[in-house]
Amino acid sequence: MTAKSDVLDAIRGKLIVSCQAYPGEPLRCPETMAQMARAAEIGGAGAIRCQGLSDISAIKGRVEIPVIGIWKEGHEGVFITPSLRHARACIMAGADIVALDATGRPRLDGRSYKETVAQLHSEGAILMADCGSFEDAQRAVEAGTDIISTTLAGYTGDRPKTDGPDIELLSHMVTAFPEVPVICEGRIHTPEQAAAVMAAGAYAAVVGTAITHPTSITGWFKAAVEQ
Repeated sequence: MTAKSDVLDAIRGKLIVSCQAYPGEPLRCPETMAQMARAAEIGGAGAIRCQGLSDISAIKGRVEIPVIGIWKEGHEGVFITPSLRHARACIMAGADIVALDATGRPRLDGRSYKETVAQLHSEGAILMADCGSFEDAQRAVEAGTDIISTTLAGYTGDRPKTDGPDIELLSHMVTAFPEVPVICEGRIHTPEQAAAVMAAGAYAAVVGTAITHPTSITGWFKAAVEQ
């Protein structure tokens, strides 16, 4: 298992590319996602975030940079790595970091977030907290989570959904928790926005849709052309 310090050093100040395709989409294939991840690595990505055991395994076999793994199950409440079992499976598939929903909502197996983190840490896992509010970030830090992020900002009802990245929440987290790496994820759609979150103190920036989701990107250009 890769040392925590090595993994954190590898992603510091870097672009993390999220390679995910959703059910029913043309790119929904582990090999396709692995090719996408390798292309992102060649382009300079410092890490890859991906979803599902098959994708994690395929991508881990294709890239040399750290892989952040999640396992989504369901569509409501806690569905990002919703139980200890899901997290363990991500690790077994090859994830260097496992991202967990860090909200206070009930988890699939009935464990609290803190209990889940404690158990996974005892097994040597490196964990990233997907937060939707400052309170979530506090919960994650108190539980000893290795990395906190703004992933769920605007999606849990705790904060309004901003047009771009939630820089206000990011700045609050960076100021309050200077000892913990804070990653900005969510609605970073331009290089200028990526630069802005790094200027606001982000440890790293996650970009997904704007790089790896051609359907959405096509829709943006279509709207601009036809308006």
